Amino acid sequence: MLIIVQNLPVPLDRRVWLECRALTNAGYEVSVICPKGPGDPAYQLLDGVHIYKYAPPPQAEGALGYAWEFLYCWVRTALLSVKVRARRRFDVMQACNPPDTYWALALLWRLGGVKFVFDHHDLNPEVFLSRFGEPKGVAGKLQYRILKWLERRTFRTADRVTSTNTSYQKIAWTRGNVPPEHTTVVRSGPDTTVMRPVEGVDELRRGGKHLVAYLGIMGPQDGVDGVLEVARRVVFDRGRTDVRFALLGFGDCLEDLKKQATAWGLDPYVEFTGRVGPEQITRYLSTSSVGLGPDPLSPLNDVSTMNKTMEYMAYALPVVTYRLQETVVSAGECAVLVEPGDVEAFATSLLDLLDDAERRARLGFEGRRRCEAVLDWRPQAENYVAVFDGLTGFASRGPFPDGRPELGAGTDQWGNKMIDVSDDAVLRAFAVTRTGE
Repeated sequence: MLIIVQNLPVPLDRRVWLECRALTNAGYEVSVICPKGPGDPAYQLLDGVHIYKYAPPPQAEGALGYAWEFLYCWVRTALLSVKVRARRRFDVMQACNPPDTYWALALLWRLGGVKFVFDHHDLNPEVFLSRFGEPKGVAGKLQYRILKWLERRTFRTADRVTSTNTSYQKIAWTRGNVPPEHTTVVRSGPDTTVMRPVEGVDELRRGGKHLVAYLGIMGPQDGVDGVLEVARRVVFDRGRTDVRFALLGFGDCLEDLKKQATAWGLDPYVEFTGRVGPEQITRYLSTSSVGLGPDPLSPLNDVSTMNKTMEYMAYALPVVTYRLQETVVSAGECAVLVEPGDVEAFATSLLDLLDDAERRARLGFEGRRRCEAVLDWRPQAENYVAVFDGLTGFASRGPFPDGRPELGAGTDQWGNKMIDVSDDAVLRAFAVTRTGE
């Protein structure tokens, strides 16, 4: 198997890494082509996965900049695919969007008998509409039409399509004319045997009573500026200097967000961690009292699954989020839902939840249990591996041949004391205190 991803390095891309591990556990040999992260080698063998990386291009600006970025990454990926083929023949190529450009590479490899799986992560036409609005000028209309054409070509070339939710699957059926039997929903659910709460770390609260967390990309469409607006209202308008905010992640808007926080006098109350790994995510989400979903209503966000919502829930962390279609599907009754765009109601809902320990405990407990029963990666992995079994005819041993591990107390790989999530009483007690006591 050859997996191609352009927007994040692996294993930082959690969904792609879970897919890689599912395939290798099932008995497939997996290679990945992706851009380098800071300090990454050009090649590494990690947990049985062959990872080939190229230096990313400079950050794109404008239509020509994005076109150059897509061309550069496409060519580097194509050359590395030849290198992968020289080491070992691959039978299936999977491309993860954005962008919708690797169908052309799939057509070339189809001459060698390679089949193509499209792992549908984003709706690129909706990304355009969400960032720039309905196009009016000639240039904007042309860009939008090109994005829709690239999407159609990707759907048409794919032998199979894996969609992150049913909204995306319906788009594959209707806009992409993909036969329903060639599509499979594979949600980006957390592996709850790995994403488990640990005892909280008081130092992360930086002297506050409550820590509030945001985890995710910080791009123009992600609404992280809304977190700063909520923080400003909570700290200064409501006088709640006992609340601290931790913003975990990176993106195009990170530096502007830092400047805005400084301009508003929020530096003592808001921490920007930058890029974080699994250990930091575990510690921060286990210490926080509430997780935030500030994504504004847009053509993209309304039908997209927000991974952070499910990750908060995996750590028994209650959520305050805007009411978006697929967010409601993920969270069910386990989140506080606010009407999109109402920042004042968002701040009020956050404070109401911070001041109600029993409600936080109930939402955190129910969220964790919903993750285990409905959203967990393990059944998604079975659906995912079945796609490749069907394409190749390989009788795999499945993504989890060793069964499900025990979820009792113990320590994780970094020495953190894990909460016994198999015990309802212990989990409820943790959800109340967030300390493990």
